[in-house]
Amino acid sequence: MNAIPGIADGTLPPGVAGWLAQAVESYHNTERAESLLCSAQALAPECLPLYFSLYKFYFYKRMLPQAEEVALQGLEIAARQGGFTPDWTQLDAHSTDWRRVDAPQHFYLFTLKALAFIRLRLGQSEDSHVLLAKLQELDPLDTVGGSVIRDLAANS
Repeated sequence: MNAIPGIADGTLPPGVAGWLAQAVESYHNTERAESLLCSAQALAPECLPLYFSLYKFYFYKRMLPQAEEVALQGLEIAARQGGFTPDWTQLDAHSTDWRRVDAPQHFYLFTLKALAFIRLRLGQSEDSHVLLAKLQELDPLDTVGGSVIRDLAANS
């Protein structure tokens, strides 16, 4: 299950869905879409789906340093909400219940995968491989699809 809670299930905070919808409609206008996404994030700074939307936006716009920054912020928020350290190098299979797909830990895993992909695209192949190894340790059942990025990394 790869879904990010809040986006697919409609549990976004009040008003946020409207901001996201406007950002989608404005995607072709990078400045406006970015402004809308950032406004939504300011409205609900603890809303994990907004971090997902923002780092995906930056990634697709080829604004990779910004995507990386937002992914790191999302990891911090998810870890705080999940009650574990945000430092992925300190995590192991027992740090939390990584199998929960309805909790911040799933978002954390998904964002760790995104960070690995971002770093791969930034030409930081070694960092990407280390992140992917940690992801495989934390998510051995591959619930967030880390194997897809591992395959890409192996061929680059």
